[in-house]
Amino acid sequence: MIKFPFFHSAEQTATADAGANQSPHSVALTPAEVTAQEVRRRIELMSSSLSLPTVRKALGVIEGEHLSQRRGGTDELMDVRAYEAGDEARSIDWKISARSGRPMIVQRERNVSGKAVLLLDVGQPMSATCPSGEPAYEVAANALCMIAALSLRRSDEVSLVFGDAQSITRMPFHGGLPQFERTLDEALDRDWSHGRNIDALLDYAKRLRDRNCLIVLATDDHALTEQQLATMRTIARTHPLFIVSVGTVNPFDVHPVPSRPDVGVRDGITGRRIPAFLRNAALAKEVHTHRTFMLQELQRQLTSYGATLVHSASSEGMFHTLVSMIARAQMSHAAMNPSMLRSSVSRMQQGVSR
Repeated sequence: MIKFPFFHSAEQTATADAGANQSPHSVALTPAEVTAQEVRRRIELMSSSLSLPTVRKALGVIEGEHLSQRRGGTDELMDVRAYEAGDEARSIDWKISARSGRPMIVQRERNVSGKAVLLLDVGQPMSATCPSGEPAYEVAANALCMIAALSLRRSDEVSLVFGDAQSITRMPFHGGLPQFERTLDEALDRDWSHGRNIDALLDYAKRLRDRNCLIVLATDDHALTEQQLATMRTIARTHPLFIVSVGTVNPFDVHPVPSRPDVGVRDGITGRRIPAFLRNAALAKEVHTHRTFMLQELQRQLTSYGATLVHSASSEGMFHTLVSMIARAQMSHAAMNPSMLRSSVSRMQQGVSR
């Protein structure tokens, strides 16, 4: 897998050099763009009208208090059979027995609460600029906020894990979405000078014993190696796995940040500008073609593992990608109940229009 260096917009680098009050890796967005703050507002609105689907198609796991497919509860029927010698009398369902004319044993599912572990790559390459003008870590953070908002609404247990070449830090907390956002934002106010360490994050994931735990890994679109994909295959055998991939600028685009056509690109490590003669359509197309191929290959491999991939180069795009994925799964689940389907569509339209 070919590795690309990471790049900042020249304005982002200048802001860092000037020591501005805003985040040293941020680029001011134009009024026409949907800012990260606006996406956060949308997430809060959507979290009150959507929940993670009750099918595996969306995130690969059921969150909140949900049917566990385990016997011994008082919810949905799992099995109905005739009473046999040795069965407990308390397992007899007398209403079903009356209809059947003989004692019938009923086994029902029991509810369990879900757990989500959100792994965020906070290595230096995640400070790279996206075509939207946002740093990659901001887009990844908003994706995690979306997943956390839906999980917390259903009282799931959520843990944040940050990893770079210097350390790996787990930050469990108990609270709602505002507290999650504060915890996340405080953790992102950091020194972005350390390299990444995806291996440490994956090693942490491998050690999780709860097989029903949703594992979410957020990083950029050219971070994963073949060896790490092999590790993901191992993880996906025992856990639902969800990958958030953030697209960064194409350094050879004439206008890498479309909203700021006058902004150039600098190397993320040396700070050197990309020479003007290298910024042309031919080179940009080659990089775009390569990245598209690698993304498709990543999608193919993760799908074969039973894992899920979402990719976007902006917070707005990530928001709509996740909403569409969850909505499709909800509608699939509601297809057998037309009134539920109409209700889901109505809530979706109201949430997005806001």
